[in-house]
Amino acid sequence: MAWIYLIIAGLFEMGWAIGLKYTQSFTKLVPSIFTIICMIISLYLLSLSLKTLPIGTAYTIWTGIGAIGTVLFGMLFLGESREWIRIVFILFIVVGVVGLKVVSGGDPH
Repeated sequence: MAWIYLIIAGLFEMGWAIGLKYTQSFTKLVPSIFTIICMIISLYLLSLSLKTLPIGTAYTIWTGIGAIGTVLFGMLFLGESREWIRIVFILFIVVGVVGLKVVSGGDPH
């Protein structure tokens, strides 16, 4: 269950990272509320995953999901660069996240 919490936490991390763009320094009410809710849910789910997952693994995967998702969102919906080298580096992050999942155990105790 910890891995499910972690994956969902990563998706909400992506949500608040993207939401920040639309808050305009927290001057826009609806995007600000959305962003804050995503932050709270993301951190809560991350904390649940940390009951059994190693902190280094969980945090890296959490930020990796957020980073990959945010970059892909920018490329697909905001017209950000789709250069091949950028995609290669995103794939490096994916390989790292998958690698950590493969080599990590569930319970650090």
